[in-house]
Amino acid sequence: MKANEGTTDRIIRVIIGIILIVVGFFVVKATLGIVLGIIGIVLLLTGAVGFCALYPCLKINTAQKKE
Repeated sequence: MKANEGTTDRIIRVIIGIILIVVGFFVVKATLGIVLGIIGIVLLLTGAVGFCALYPCLKINTAQKKE
C-alpha cells in the first residue's frame, strides 16, 4: 500500500474525523450518531495511515510524486 494522500488531504481528514467522532458519539444520539462516529473513525484512520482504498478505484492521488 503506497501512500496516496497528500499532507493537506491527511490533515483535513484527521480534523474532520475528530469532529465527526465527537459529534457522533457525544452530541447526536441513536443511529445517526453511530454512523457519524464510524465515518469519523474511518477518516481518522485513513488520515493517519495516508492511504485511502477508494482513491485507486477513482484514479485519484493527492500525494506528491518524488522525482
